[in-house]
Amino acid sequence: MDIYEPFKQVNMWGDSFKVEGGLNSIASPLLLVNTNIEAKSEYIPHEPREPCGNYPETTSANKDVSKVLRRLAQNREAAKKSRLRKKAYVQQLETSRLKLMQLELEIGKTKKQGMYIGGVLDASYMGSPGTFQLQSGIVAFEIEYGHWVTEQQRWNEELRNAFENNASNVHLHILVQSVLNHYSNLFRMKVDAAKINVFHLISGAWKASVERIFLWIGGSRPSQLLNIIVPQLEPLTDKQMASVNNLRLSSQQAEDALSQGLDKLQQSMVHNIGVDPLGAANFEFQIADAMEKIEALEGFVNQADHLRQQTLLHMSRILTTHQAAQGLVALGEYLHRLRNLSSLWANRSCDSA
Repeated sequence: MDIYEPFKQVNMWGDSFKVEGGLNSIASPLLLVNTNIEAKSEYIPHEPREPCGNYPETTSANKDVSKVLRRLAQNREAAKKSRLRKKAYVQQLETSRLKLMQLELEIGKTKKQGMYIGGVLDASYMGSPGTFQLQSGIVAFEIEYGHWVTEQQRWNEELRNAFENNASNVHLHILVQSVLNHYSNLFRMKVDAAKINVFHLISGAWKASVERIFLWIGGSRPSQLLNIIVPQLEPLTDKQMASVNNLRLSSQQAEDALSQGLDKLQQSMVHNIGVDPLGAANFEFQIADAMEKIEALEGFVNQADHLRQQTLLHMSRILTTHQAAQGLVALGEYLHRLRNLSSLWANRSCDSA
């Protein structure tokens, strides 16, 4: 049986859901707080002028009321700006803390990879520039992925701020498209990484430890993404619910097809690498065949990422702009919590050591 037969079942995902342009192609008017604005603590009115004798006394009274109302409005505006400055300062501190944590992780990974390259690999593959290039490419991918994680957290904050400030649908739509493009950038990064070392992607070594529990062909199951997003949405209409159920069913069928194809590929590799009664006579042929099957793993990872991407894009088209923003916030928060849980577990393990 053709080991690539299950790929034919995944062809339902065409190119009709591509996001045009990259992240930088969207002019996103991000909802930022201007911390340079100095709010006035009190309103100082101009010196009042003497009322003209040609106007009745009621006119002067109305002016006094108007001044009081303006003063109250100024005070409310000053208090609002003060709250926004405080909130922006707290968010800046949190962002700096997260960036520092990510930088520490990147430095640790780089040192670990450098030790691995300088020690074990040099002892086993002395004078092999290809091996060094392979590992340095993976280190570059992990650093780039670390930057992607930091940026993803920033986009999540932008979406939360938009909700808190009752942003318009136009603003939310721009943010939703930007976040979807950001996920597309991750899938493009993984395509390049798979060409360098597909085993690194499949093993999940580039992900946080807790994330690896849910690993499926180099990432999360698309149906699992739906299970995370849907419960956090506003009540869906009957038509939306039917579309979501159809999307979930299609995703599960495509997942099963890819899983079956990967199982057959693994069984075929075991058969090739197994002991051959003919010995060295067929060894070179078996190794060449096994190498071809290893190269086929790259196709499985790319297909799985394609399925993940199309599931997100198709889901965003089923939902309203507000619902799509809610779903992306829920997904980003879920991934953020998995990474935090991994960090807490790692610190616990170090403390107990």
